[in-house]
Amino acid sequence: MIASKTPFRLTLGGGGTDLPSFYRKHGGFVFATGLTKYMYITVNRPSVDNWVRLHHGETEKVRHASELRHELAREALLHLGVTESIEISALADIPAGTGLGSSSCYLVGLLKSIRALLHQPVSVPALAEEACHIELDVLKKPIGKQDQYMAAYGGMTVMDIDKEGRVTVRNVQMKNCATTDFVSNVHLYYTGVKRDAVDILSEQSRKMETHEAGSAVVEESLLRIKDIGHRTLAAIEQGNLDDFGRLCDEHWQYKLKLSNKVSVPGMNEIYEETKKRFGVLGGKIAGAGGGGFLMLYCPNKHQELTRFMHEQRCKRIEYGIDDMGSRIITSD
Repeated sequence: MIASKTPFRLTLGGGGTDLPSFYRKHGGFVFATGLTKYMYITVNRPSVDNWVRLHHGETEKVRHASELRHELAREALLHLGVTESIEISALADIPAGTGLGSSSCYLVGLLKSIRALLHQPVSVPALAEEACHIELDVLKKPIGKQDQYMAAYGGMTVMDIDKEGRVTVRNVQMKNCATTDFVSNVHLYYTGVKRDAVDILSEQSRKMETHEAGSAVVEESLLRIKDIGHRTLAAIEQGNLDDFGRLCDEHWQYKLKLSNKVSVPGMNEIYEETKKRFGVLGGKIAGAGGGGFLMLYCPNKHQELTRFMHEQRCKRIEYGIDDMGSRIITSD
């Protein structure tokens, strides 16, 4: 049996500029961090038959991988030439559809696990691009490249994407005290709302590629978000965490212009209340928006903020920064 663990991610700057519709015109820039919350994938070769068994909330049992309804598992198996005699299971620390990159975590972890089973090692950038190929080229999903790269790399990572889609990756090192302050001040709250990012990202991509109403606003907002991303990176590298918080607030205002589906009903009001009462400097809905996790940067009143958000039925999750990316943890 092979088991892998793959980190979820939190985007810190530049989210949305990794979509092909944007980076083909302007180049993309994303700054994100891996979290110590994981997707776990196990793969095993059954010894008594040649069925393909897939466990993912429901169980599928088919003769050939091409018959699977789960599209990520199906295309990963077909891509690697594994069409029968395999069992796959998945567990996760975070629910799907919550803005932390779960789909790409699943795919990257599955590719990593199957390659380990086949004794076919792969480099980290090749693993990330393999996942991008399946999601963007094969399945034609209207998504970007950051989730696959963050799942593969982990860490505090910068991704520069050129107009041809080539990704240059570099790691950002924070001082230990700054890392501790970051984790303490950057709160993550689960809103309890799940959403499919495809609807939001499809709308964003369509407006970038056409001249329909609102397309100029989306393009200008993404250009601003890219600029804020560069300034966010500079603030983090210089240890100016309060500046990072304020930039999150600036980012929030532009992100709301991308789609009317970005925010959760009532969340803007909660966000403004936290700024007034607890000194929150900035925040964002994780991922494309529309649900999932609310990130708030709060330099001081941590317990008071946590208590208030609990009253709003938003649970705070504790996390650290993962610096290893997808890896194999069991190989028997």
